[in-house]
Amino acid sequence: MTEFIRKRAANAKNDILSGLTVALALVPEAVAFAFVAGVDPLVGLYAAFMIGLITAVFGGRPGMISGATGALAVVMVSLVAEGNAMGEVGESLGLYYLFATVILMGIIQMLAGVFKLGKFVRLIPHPVMMGFVNGLAIVIFISQIGMFPELVPEGIFFWSDMGTWFSELFNSLATSSAFWTMTALVALTMGIMFGLPKLTKKVPEALVAILVVSAIVILGKLNVATVGSFIADGGGEGLKGGLPQFQFDIFNKVPFNLETLKFIGPYALILAAIGLIESLMTLNLIDELTETRGNSNKECMAQGGANIITGLFGGMGGCAMIGQSIINIKGGGRGRLSGIVAALALLGFILFASGLIEQVPIAALVGVMFMVVIGTFAWSSFRIMNKIPKTDLFVLILVSLLTVLFDLAIAVISGVIVSALVFSWENAKRIRARKRMKADGTKVYEIWGPLFFGSIKAFNDKFDVKNDPEKVEIDFVESRVSDHSAIEAVFNLVNKYEAEGKQVKLKHLSEDCKVLLYKSSPKFRDVIVEAIDDPRYHLAENPEAFTKGLGEYNL
Repeated sequence: MTEFIRKRAANAKNDILSGLTVALALVPEAVAFAFVAGVDPLVGLYAAFMIGLITAVFGGRPGMISGATGALAVVMVSLVAEGNAMGEVGESLGLYYLFATVILMGIIQMLAGVFKLGKFVRLIPHPVMMGFVNGLAIVIFISQIGMFPELVPEGIFFWSDMGTWFSELFNSLATSSAFWTMTALVALTMGIMFGLPKLTKKVPEALVAILVVSAIVILGKLNVATVGSFIADGGGEGLKGGLPQFQFDIFNKVPFNLETLKFIGPYALILAAIGLIESLMTLNLIDELTETRGNSNKECMAQGGANIITGLFGGMGGCAMIGQSIINIKGGGRGRLSGIVAALALLGFILFASGLIEQVPIAALVGVMFMVVIGTFAWSSFRIMNKIPKTDLFVLILVSLLTVLFDLAIAVISGVIVSALVFSWENAKRIRARKRMKADGTKVYEIWGPLFFGSIKAFNDKFDVKNDPEKVEIDFVESRVSDHSAIEAVFNLVNKYEAEGKQVKLKHLSEDCKVLLYKSSPKFRDVIVEAIDDPRYHLAENPEAFTKGLGEYNL
């Protein structure tokens, strides 16, 4: 116990400092995603606080940061808009439909944890994982580019008039002092984050970079975008607020009937799927970075519970945030304390320090996120392009593109489906049948490779029912009957031989394959040979049989 406490206390400083850094980076993200969803900035900030705190305490991955995310916000846009249209002008009915949807989303996520569906994340192939991080890095990069001052006037589009577009761009670059000032501050932030670890690793480089750049902007009275101006430009009134309040109006304004369920149900299901996929894949990524292992089912339960509480107390819902999680891990945050500090610090900003946080320049936070992009992108994917199968390369690129063009759920599900189809196709081609004749005239088919829905056609083509002799043996010593399609194929093959008046026997089926066949039809009791005469079946139990088997096979 003493050793346990000592190890936790030793990392407490890193957890606290890293948590403060994450809290600063959470502010513009939560505000931006609230604007995307069409709700007040405080709704996004409350979500980041509540989800971050609950998952930090009860989640399955210490060190992972959760909060309001863009992947969920883009789905919420139409939900809030449709909800507002159902009520009177200024009633903000869409906001309360959003809260109800987030509660239902949390219930679905908790059910996923109860039924232990989190383990299915292990089925996600590595090319899908690489495509996920690459696509997400590109999405984060694009979102940060939008923070720079607008350079090209509205109404001029790149594709419609390329010459004019470039001309206006160059003119804007030449005359835009705001752009160059912000670029310099972003570069300074990135430079500090790159160089500081080479001097010392005792303080988080991101926090130092934010503090240094903020001091330069405040003391130099530079006219640059800050967190406060960012909120004002989006129509918000500032960061200052009170504690989250229980939303009694949900029960007054949202009718709890079948019509409401039909409206919010599909949104809740999509949000739950996106939230779980992003959270569990971020969990896997943090596992790799820290060489530890999180609990996916526990994370499902924590995410679900957090979203239920968030919906009841006026938050927009959320899930794991890969950018902030990587900031935390790179800053030395490894324990639950880092996530707790980040959440409590964010609440502290809302309650007591809104004026100070509103002075933090956006350039400093953009610089931090650019370094996150560099750290997130799987640069090794360029190195391995010529070393991996073309199908895996296709999946990697496909997932990256779909993550950028649509959303994470579509990208990952598509990648898994394509990978599964490729796997099935490749295995379907591996079915083989070696044919030989016994001294008594019995023809033996020795089957090699998996027998499943994809290999049925090739399996059936191996047999010549009409021209085969009176006795036929099908040897499954190197094959398995894997699914219902395989059972039907074997059943139909037996019937064909019997219809021709020929005797067929099935040999060397594994015990689980026998169980499948016996359950499907009593006919198999007459055609399956129970006696096992192959020495390979006795190797583990009888070492003498192993030696004898080697001799029989002349090895």
